Amino acid sequence: QVQLVESGGGLVQAGGSLRVSCAASESIFSINAMGWYRQAPGKQRELVAIISRGGNTYYSDFVKGRFTISRDNPKNTVYLQMNSLKPEDTAVYYCNAHYSGTGSSTDYWGQGTQVTVSS
Repeated sequence: QVQLVESGGGLVQAGGSLRVSCAASESIFSINAMGWYRQAPGKQRELVAIISRGGNTYYSDFVKGRFTISRDNPKNTVYLQMNSLKPEDTAVYYCNAHYSGTGSSTDYWGQGTQVTVSS
């Protein structure tokens, strides 16, 4: 039921920075974990970073030291700060909300925001 809206993508040169945002229609405190995934043309969707309700974070190895996931609970928003961008970071970046409940789990996705990194 939660709606996720990504924004902040765009075109940037290699070595530059972007911050993408994910606004949730419900309190992110009620969401077990939120994350960022990305998908390049012709490629599988891959995990980029996760932040749990408790504030624990996880990063894929290929973005460690360059990307930072954070949240603003009053704004129901999760951010992904992307620094030192590389052409291979070019992809559609998707926000994910993960719920865990009695006997099941549920994932919701935003529409994605395009990030293009040029050489």
